[in-house]
Amino acid sequence: MPRVSESFPRLQARTRRFTLGAPRGFTISPDGARVAFLRSQGGTDPVTCLWVLERDGGGERLVADPRALGADEANLPPEERARRERSREQAGGIVGYACDAGLTLAAFTLAGRLHLARLAEDGESPRAVEGPPGVIDPRPDPAGTRVAYVSEGALWLYDLATGTSTALAEPESPTVRYGLADFVAAEEMSRMRGYWWSPTGDALLVARVDDAAVHRWHIADPARPEQPAAALAYPAAGTPNAVTELYLLAQDGRRTQVAWRSSPAEPYLAAVTWDAAGLVIAVQPRDQRELRLLRVDPVSGGCVEILTEADPRWVDIVPGVPAYLSSGALVWTTDADDARRLVVDGALVTPPTLKVRSVLDTDGDTVLFSASEDATESRLWTYRPGDGLTCLTPAPGVFGGRRGGNTTVIVAQDLDRDGGRAVVHWSDGGSVPVRSLAESPGLTPRVTVLPPAVSPSGAELGARPMPAPPAGPEPRVAVLLPTGYRTEDGPLPVLMDPYGGPHAQRVLASRAAFLTSQWFADQGFAVVVADGRGTPGRGPSYERAVYRDLATPVLEDQVSALSAASAAFPGVLDLGRVGIRGWSFGGYLAALAVLRRPDVFHAAVAGAPVTDWSLYDTHYTERYLGTPEGDPEAYRRSSLLSDAAALTRPLLLIHGLVDDNVVAAHTLRLSSALLAAGRPHSVLPLSGVTHMTPQEEVAENLLLLQVDFLRSALGGS
Repeated sequence: MPRVSESFPRLQARTRRFTLGAPRGFTISPDGARVAFLRSQGGTDPVTCLWVLERDGGGERLVADPRALGADEANLPPEERARRERSREQAGGIVGYACDAGLTLAAFTLAGRLHLARLAEDGESPRAVEGPPGVIDPRPDPAGTRVAYVSEGALWLYDLATGTSTALAEPESPTVRYGLADFVAAEEMSRMRGYWWSPTGDALLVARVDDAAVHRWHIADPARPEQPAAALAYPAAGTPNAVTELYLLAQDGRRTQVAWRSSPAEPYLAAVTWDAAGLVIAVQPRDQRELRLLRVDPVSGGCVEILTEADPRWVDIVPGVPAYLSSGALVWTTDADDARRLVVDGALVTPPTLKVRSVLDTDGDTVLFSASEDATESRLWTYRPGDGLTCLTPAPGVFGGRRGGNTTVIVAQDLDRDGGRAVVHWSDGGSVPVRSLAESPGLTPRVTVLPPAVSPSGAELGARPMPAPPAGPEPRVAVLLPTGYRTEDGPLPVLMDPYGGPHAQRVLASRAAFLTSQWFADQGFAVVVADGRGTPGRGPSYERAVYRDLATPVLEDQVSALSAASAAFPGVLDLGRVGIRGWSFGGYLAALAVLRRPDVFHAAVAGAPVTDWSLYDTHYTERYLGTPEGDPEAYRRSSLLSDAAALTRPLLLIHGLVDDNVVAAHTLRLSSALLAAGRPHSVLPLSGVTHMTPQEEVAENLLLLQVDFLRSALGGS
């Protein structure tokens, strides 16, 4: 078998998983003639720049380079660091920007200072704007004459004509912030912003967040005792959420409250859309069994319900909706016939065989959306009244995109080529690729995705009998073998490499999804990757199979996947040597596997695992388990702590000590329970590391240490 090579782990760490140098963050002008985007200047360069591509301008053009502007990443405001952590942003420089309606003015921040850049070729050079410190999330008005931004919890307005800033709303207490999303909105709802311009630029809708009632946790790094612990307002399951209020701020200074909270049980502001069709918001009660769409009167602040989605378990928040066509038709999604389906003007326009993932853009009377016929793929589609559905990307792969002014940007990944490819398809019929400067991983995944057939229950894999899984679709399974492996080389130890939980898939038609798995395979393992019940892309019933139990279905499906992989590769997988590794939910699943099925799984590496769901946040946890007070049995069933005495296999726990998402208390409490039960285990604390591991040395050595641990535990060489 190949020897461990440091080249791939180091390169993967330095390139932030080969994302540096790849174009992203596309915005298209309304006339379809200009595209703005973000990209660093090399595959190992972490400093992201702002670029423009003109249809008639002869190629791409660098608009703003943070190095030329004297940016200092060491002085980021704490709110900006938190935003990057919520969005899992690993690069630096210009990691986000916003533009006016015509895509002529861009606003962004560097080291907490507001910067402006003209996007036309003859525009002025990017410049910093004097103002208060700690600026985050600047957004120009539609006309490009003013820029709103947030600083130290206050919402400000910068006037380009006068060069002055004015505070529009200032916090009344230390627990209040204007214009920012609360923790669970950013972490779990993908709502990263807290204010919105009206389409005419004469008013702003602003969120006022007060987290006074939220319990304070204190995150300290024991390796740095000279630094004080950071207080974190963390809404753990069953505890109070932040209170979000909405206000309309008019140009003349009038302030009108929006009456969207019908009761204290309706705390979640899920989405906001304000365009020519009007102002609408999507809101959820705390139990998430409804998602209500409200039309807001921008003068009085009154709300009228447009529609309500309901489900006895939960209703998902779908990216990109609500939206409107230029005709005024509402674009929405609904779950029907066990599929997420696109709804336009009240009519279902996609068949049950096509499962909608997200709405990416509306352009005139055209909807651009992503959807799957097979769960391993996600293709781009358009819908236009009168023309129906069109697939823009018929080849297998995972696709994203944007659309505006009849120009479409398509971003593609597949199993045949490294990295992603972005192509701009101009409104006049021409097209041009957007250069990717990302590094090649120097490694080609040797992946076999098993057909979606019914697989054995997995009961035969261990001495303890296991009930057959319920009738229905089996997990999607991928198997990776070492490069150059031949069956005569003999059976291989097995490494299960799942995420396995809600919101994320691992079995995808994309090389990028399997790079780390192939590296582990090349160290002498047969790697099995499986997406079981609870993972997206298979329909509502498949996702909702984890309702009130986040442990049993996902573990059953990993065992079933192992059985299916063994049947597909007879004599190749050594079922007497099976390890499992994962991070976050995958770390939870890895620890769960050795605790509850030691007859199947013989060693585990659990990174940043959730071990006690009462320690995780409200919006995520309560969607699946309810509250600890309302359904304590669901929490007991899904917790790892009560299983500590059952550990008989090697277990390595890894956790960042300053993780503010899955806090280190999860690993420490499990370790304490294991110690109390007299069960040996290993703990690797990571000083200064959050839920991400962007530090090169940490990310590189974590892979190497995991290989060493698994080889030792499984008796590999």
